[in-house]
Amino acid sequence: MKREVRSNWQAMVLVCGKCSKKLGGGFGDDGRKPLAKALRRYLGLRKGRKGAAGIVETRCMGVCPKGAVVVLNGADARVWHLVPPATDLGTVARTLGLEADQPA
Repeated sequence: MKREVRSNWQAMVLVCGKCSKKLGGGFGDDGRKPLAKALRRYLGLRKGRKGAAGIVETRCMGVCPKGAVVVLNGADARVWHLVPPATDLGTVARTLGLEADQPA
């Protein structure tokens, strides 16, 4: 039985799935994608463990802001960010300490 599994992740970002669902999208080029999906596409990340970073949609984090999504960088878990819809994904990536190779 394997006791560990490696990933290529350099960073891990947690996105509240409940907040995303409440907003019904609001991110990406067309403004209709959930934040996690739009951020993955913007950063050009591969799926699963093979990506350079992991963007994980979680259950409710208990903050529940009105009109925003709770996001945090796993390396800096002391700071939780509230991201309103239509926020520029480049700004979100820089705030979380992620660098985009080529924006989509």
